[in-house]
Amino acid sequence: MANSNMKHPSNAPGPFYVTSPEDPEGEGCTACTICYNAAPEFFSEDGEGYAYVSLQPQATDQVALCREQIDACPTTAIGANG
Repeated sequence: MANSNMKHPSNAPGPFYVTSPEDPEGEGCTACTICYNAAPEFFSEDGEGYAYVSLQPQATDQVALCREQIDACPTTAIGANG
């Protein structure tokens, strides 16, 4: 489960976020590229390849796309309760 206490520092403010790779629980981003390849309007990569939410979704279809990334994330590093 995404750790809202260990958010990547570049996340845009709002409910969606990506957990930092520094998460001590081991559920941080591993730079797998899935989210920012599938939803590049909302997820970006930092200089080391780790994902963060660069733009919060607004429309229903945008939220649905970002929720799909929660399900696709192999480390459960994406959350929507931020």
